[in-house]
This record gives sequence, structure tokens and C-alpha cells, in this order.
Amino acid sequence: MNLVALLKEVKNKGITLYLNDGKLAFKAPAGAMNKALKSQVVALKVELVELLEKRDSTETSKIEVIDRQPDDALVTSFPQQRLWFVDKLGRGSHQYNISAALKLSGTLKPEALEKAFSSIVSRHETLRTYFVAGDDGQPVQKIQNVDGFDVVTIDLSTIEAKNQQEEVIRYVDQETTYNFNLNSDFMLRVHVLKLSDAEHILLVTMHHIASDGWSVGVLITEFSTLYAAYAQGKGNPLAPLAVQYADYAHWQRNGIEGKVLDKQLSFWTNQLAGLPIIHSLPLDLPRPSKQRFAGHIYSCNMSKTKLDVFEQYCKDNGATLFMGLHAVFSVLLARYSNETDIVIGSPVANREQPEVEPLIGYFANTLVLRSDLSDKPTFNALLAQSKKTLLDAYANQQVPFEQVVEQLQPERSLSYSLLFQVMLVLQNNVQGSEELPDLTLSHVKQKNTVSKFDLTLNIMKNDEGLRVRWEYNTDLFKVETIKCLAEHFERLFEGLLSAPENNVFDVKMLSEPEYYQQLTTWNDTAVIYPKDKCIHELFEAQVEKTPNAIAAVFEDQKLNYSELNNKVNQLAHYLIEQKQVKPDTLVGICMERSLEMVIAIFAVLKAGGAYVPLDPDFPKARLAYMLQDANLSIVLTQIKLRGKISINDNQLEYLDDSMFLQHLSDYSTDNIDPLSQGLTSKHLAYVIYTSGSTGKPKGVMVPHSAVVHYLAHAVENYLTDNIVGSVLSSPLSFDATVTTLLTPLMAGRKIVILPEKQDLVVEGLINYFNAEYDYLFKITPAHLELLSTCNISGNAQHIVVIGGEQLTTRCLMPWKRDLLPNTIYVNEYGPTETAVGCSTYWIRELQDLEYDVHAVPIGQPINNIKFYVLYNGQPIPLGAIGELYIGGDGVTH
Repeated sequence: MNLVALLKEVKNKGITLYLNDGKLAFKAPAGAMNKALKSQVVALKVELVELLEKRDSTETSKIEVIDRQPDDALVTSFPQQRLWFVDKLGRGSHQYNISAALKLSGTLKPEALEKAFSSIVSRHETLRTYFVAGDDGQPVQKIQNVDGFDVVTIDLSTIEAKNQQEEVIRYVDQETTYNFNLNSDFMLRVHVLKLSDAEHILLVTMHHIASDGWSVGVLITEFSTLYAAYAQGKGNPLAPLAVQYADYAHWQRNGIEGKVLDKQLSFWTNQLAGLPIIHSLPLDLPRPSKQRFAGHIYSCNMSKTKLDVFEQYCKDNGATLFMGLHAVFSVLLARYSNETDIVIGSPVANREQPEVEPLIGYFANTLVLRSDLSDKPTFNALLAQSKKTLLDAYANQQVPFEQVVEQLQPERSLSYSLLFQVMLVLQNNVQGSEELPDLTLSHVKQKNTVSKFDLTLNIMKNDEGLRVRWEYNTDLFKVETIKCLAEHFERLFEGLLSAPENNVFDVKMLSEPEYYQQLTTWNDTAVIYPKDKCIHELFEAQVEKTPNAIAAVFEDQKLNYSELNNKVNQLAHYLIEQKQVKPDTLVGICMERSLEMVIAIFAVLKAGGAYVPLDPDFPKARLAYMLQDANLSIVLTQIKLRGKISINDNQLEYLDDSMFLQHLSDYSTDNIDPLSQGLTSKHLAYVIYTSGSTGKPKGVMVPHSAVVHYLAHAVENYLTDNIVGSVLSSPLSFDATVTTLLTPLMAGRKIVILPEKQDLVVEGLINYFNAEYDYLFKITPAHLELLSTCNISGNAQHIVVIGGEQLTTRCLMPWKRDLLPNTIYVNEYGPTETAVGCSTYWIRELQDLEYDVHAVPIGQPINNIKFYVLYNGQPIPLGAIGELYIGGDGVTH
């Protein structure tokens, strides 16, 4: 028995619990406090004392019968008012239908069944209540006569057996999803499907505005009692009701006021200040703009052995089972969402007054439970926090959820529920008797499930342990994700107890196969490549193979491999002999795209230095900072850029100056042996500046080995036989430029260099996209957006590598579907610190773009790269939110 249920039982028996000098005491009628009940009080003594200390001493007033005439407009309760507005906003919806389908096997007496339900509707005014707008626009409720109520019987007995089941499913689904008209309908619908003389299906549907979970038990119990009596020719055996729901609604509007209301509203205002608008659980599908409440249920069980151990732990720590379950669920949500502010809703029966217990009506209230895991608590500490959270919530549960919402004024949306979207329920409701004379009852499984929230964990304790039902919104989650949640919840249920003094984020949640899959299987990427070579050594090897092949083209200029290599060697010898460049010497390159830029890059590398791109379009202040930070004493540039770099003129070399070029012609065209320079693949190839997290540019040092690692991947995957070369369209300061700048020169292909002006870049890209031959492109999503409206078409089989920012399905779809459908697109991900790129997702066919996912995936790690998605240093479940850790050969200094 949980705390709430115990409080109800002692109240129903006329027992008063109170504190006497801080100790628990009670007053009870003779025999009321029996041995069994006393043991329950003792078991929950600590919680009872804490709750009594928190609760306001002011007792709420008793519910009285209000004077009213049959046609009077009566006030609604706060929950009814909210559901009425929700219904109006959504123009009717079935998400608040409460349905049950029972198979009745045996001899059914239809007259007794109809009379039983008519008696129930007559007995409970709320089932014959309808709702209209009052003069002030607020809803009022009116009570109609029972005469219009009918039980609808549908005869399916003439349908062949093989088709009968399909008809049953169709009728059940149709009935459970059929909207109530709150303006005129009875709030109870009853259908009987006749399958044969000895077999019927009973369909019962109530609207939540007139019912709740407790009410279902009341309905079933009363129906069973009345049917049994009427079937045997007896009268109505039920005792008259002391009050009706309309009396409760009037009491709620007028009885909860003054200090009690102010104090409890103040508690909720403080407790829920700064509440997250929406949870951060990863979704399998994009959240729709309006909820459809389509749901499904995944069920599983947890053994009594596990439950006994868990309950004993909770008891030893002065907590209830629900407090423990709430703590475990909070850990699960935190570890899946990578958040520490966890919000969970939980219903309470809210039937503290004995006179409302036998009523059908919407009494249930919702408590918003908030957990703080920001300090990485132990499970012992988190359980204590959950205990306090629950006790505080119970002590302030008289305020209707609707008034809490009104007080907080949260941002409203049709796409999610207010304040919380995840619910936790431990079933303690009255289930009702399901025994009928001459009939055997069994539940009929319903195809359609309504999910009022994104996710509801519904737990029922039974003799076998725990029955766990995961009710989820199918517009957001796939069943595979829910199965994983269920498995990891059970693993935490056990694991947190095995190490209650440990940080809850350190407790193992994954299975051994999951660990092995993430740490080993998915990271089995090792391949052999020339890891000990420098970039220019791979280029020189290609010069030997294809000396006369065109290497680089710029406007009307071109160089073959041999010509390019000779010019590079002359500049490299000059840098060594005249500028004393050696391994890891940083050399600035401030140049527009040109053949000279390519020569400069390879010359710096051959000399042993590392180039530092200085984009001519950067502000002078940024360039000055980079010059100072990199301590540059040499900058290679062009005459047209004179004045861009604030450095002594003798530290500048203008590679397009005729006198300088004449001087270079005196230097050797021989290759330089790296050993003569002491150069290895561990030395730097370039230093590229990113924006930096502090606002100041940050230099990322990239060694030859990291670039060679990337180039080995790019050559193998991007330079298919049909690719004649690349189109270079991006600045040198953008590290993704390496793809189209260096990759072709490692494999005997050419690079086509586009001019610097933006309009010429766009024109050039359009021309080469429409070209007769196939090329390798490296562009950003912004380029795709810009060019998507241009005249581009054809059957070209280019390779288009996309990087630099997040790629969306919306951005790429027109390209793959319409513009260049035969082209292969590659979404390449990689921060600068991983040398250009470290993972790829390939879009070869249109179906590789998932229409229901906003972002195109980043794919899988390339060769010799390892990916680990961790939260708090621990591997996390597939699909959960964490931080990406990247390891392997491509990681820079």
C-alpha cells in the first residue's frame, strides 16, 4: 500500500493521524485500527510524520449538496473547464476517450444489461451532463434526462467467422476513436456486438470530462452488481449517492480558497519556476505541429525477486515503492536526454472526501514532479530527493493542475502538452469486479491506442512482480526505441541498487553486447595506408607516374604534373636557402585562388614548413592577430594584395612579381629529400585558424599524417574512374578546401581553380555541374541553396561532397530528385581538429534521404577513425543524446 492509499484508508475508517510533540499518534473508533492496518502505518511512519509536518493544518470544508433545478446551468470543475477548452481548440478529439472492450461468453440477458447501464446513467449525473458556453464565454454544465440514453446493439452473427473478427476490430477501433459532442451527447456510450447467441462484445466509452481511472473501476463494479441483480429479477441493490459531481465542482470552486490556496499555489510557483518548456528526449520522428495522440503500448514484466529487493531498499531508506520508481525513471530520462532538469507528471486520485469515492467523475489531479540531477547525485541522494519531492507534492495536491498552469502561464503549443510530456503511473486504482452470472469475461485487445502524452510509464504491482506498460506517441517514437528504454529501465532498476553510493551516471546501463557493438564492432575501421609519408611525397610519386597529365587549370593557364613540380621545387629551395624554412616553420599564404597559390602550398610543404592560410577577405585586425599569434616572419602573397598584411616588406614574397620569378629560375628543380630536412609525417602541414570559442581565432595544428590519412580516404572513395578532376571553389582558409585542392593531385587527376569573384564562382559551378565530364565538388549547404534555383540539369555522375554546416533533407532533396539525380552526394562531417572530415553519409539513391528526418545523418567514421558517443564519460544507448568523442589517425594536435 502506498502513502496516498494508506491515508485514504485511515480516513475512511474514521481514524485521525496527528503529531504529538513531533511523534505520530492517532485517534480511532473501537476496532478501526486493526493489526494489519497498524503494520502499514508503522511501515510508512517516517513518511507520515514528514507529510503531516508539511500539510497545512486547515481542513477543507465538507462537500454539500447544492440547491438546483433540472435546467440550471451549473459551474464546471477546473479540470472540466480545461478539457472543454481543449475540445473547442481542437474542434473535438478522441484523445480523451476512455474505452474498454470486454468479450462476454455465455448466456447474456440483454434487458438486464440495458437496465444496468440505464441505472448507472440515472445514478451518476455526470454521465448525462452536457457542456455549453455561458454568458461570459466560460463553460457551464447542464444535466439532461436519462430517457434519451440507449445501449446500441449491432448484430454480426450473420457474418462468416473468417470475416467476423475483422468487423469486430473495425467496430472497436471506430467506436474508441469516435469523438464525443460535448454540447449534446451523454458522456457514456455503450455498444454490444452480437457474434452469436453465446458470444458478445461489450464496448464501453466515457469521455474524460466525466470520468477518470478510478471511475472505470466504479463503473465496472456497479454494472456487475446491477446486472447480477436484474438478471435474477431483483431490484437495485446500490445505496443512494450522498452527493453528485456538480456538488463537487461547486465545492472545488468555492471550498479551496484563502490561505490554503495561496500557500499551495506559492509552493508550485516556486517549485516549477524556470521549468523546461519541453523535454529533450531524442525523437525518432519530427514533432508534428499539432498532436494527433496516436499511440501504442509496449508491455513487459519485472520479476517478483527483483521487486522484493527494490522494495526492501526503498523501505530501508524510508521511501515508498513509487518514490523509488520515480528516482529510477528520472535517471533513465536524464541519461537518454543529456539533461539534468527532469520533469515528470503523475496522477493522484484526489478523492480524499469519503462522499466522492463512489462517484463517477473527473476527480484525478496531476502533480508535476521535478528532479535535479545537476550535481551528479548518488542513488541514495536521489531517492531522498524524490521522497522530498513527492511529500511536498502530496502536501500541496489540493490545488487543481489547471490553476497551476494558469498561475505559471507557460508557452502554449498544439504540438505538446503543458508543463510536462512524460507521465509516471503506479496503478492503485479500484479495478472493479468483473464477475457476471452465467458469463465469462475476457478483455479484447484494441488496435488503436490514444497517447495523451509523449510517453507514459504505467506500472502495476501484482503477485508476479511488476507489469510495465510503455504507452508512447507513435508520431514521435518507434517501437525499437521504446524496447530499448524498457531494457535500460530494468537494468537501472537493478544496477542502481548494486552501487547506491555511486554517481547515478556512472552506473552501467548498457548490456555487454551493446558495449561491444559500440566500442568494437562499429569502430572496426583499421586499414593500411601510407601513414609515414608526407603529403608532397604522394604528389611526387604521382609526378613520376603521369608527368605530362594536366595537374592544374586556372582560367586560360594550365600546368602539367612535371611543370607544377618543377616550379614548386624552385620555390621550396628558395625558402630553405634564403628564408631558413625548416620542419614546423610557419609560413603565411595570403593569396587569391590561382596557380601561384597551389605552387606556394606545395613549396612550403617540401621545404618542411607548415602553411598558414591568411584569407585576403579577413578584416585587417583578424589578420594582424593571426600574424602575431602564429609568429609569422614569412608571408607568400600577390602584388594585388599589397597592403593587406601588416608586416615588414622584406618578410613578404610576391609570387606573381616578374623579377622574383626570374630570380627563382636560378634554383634547382630537383625534389628535396625529406631526410635532409629532418622532416617526417609527424611534423605540421598547416595551421588553420577557426573562430574559436572565446571569440579570438584559434590555430589548429594539423600534421602531415592527419592529412595523408584523410587523402587516402578521399582518393579511394571520391575519385571513382569517371571523375576527371575537381572544381576548386572555396577559400584556402576553409579547411574543407583540402578535398578539392589536394585529392586529385594524389591520383593523376586535375584541379580546376575558379576565380575569386563570387559571380564568377557561381557561373563556374553552374558550368561544371552541367559539363560533359564528371567532377569532384566540395561545397557547403549554403552553396546548394544558392544554386538550387539556377539552370542546372543533366545526367552527370559527379561526386558532390558537402560539409561546413548541417545538411538538411529539405536542402538536398531538389538536387537528388530533380537537378542532378544521377550524381552521388556525400554528407561529410568533421571539425577542423580532425583534418577535414572524419565521417560520411552517402546519398546514392533518393531513398537514402529519409523524408521524415530534418537533418541528413553524418554517417559512419571513415577508415582509421573511431567514434564514441558518451554522456558523463559513459557509452549511452543507441539514439540517446550525448557528446561525440573522436579518436584515431585523423585527430590533429
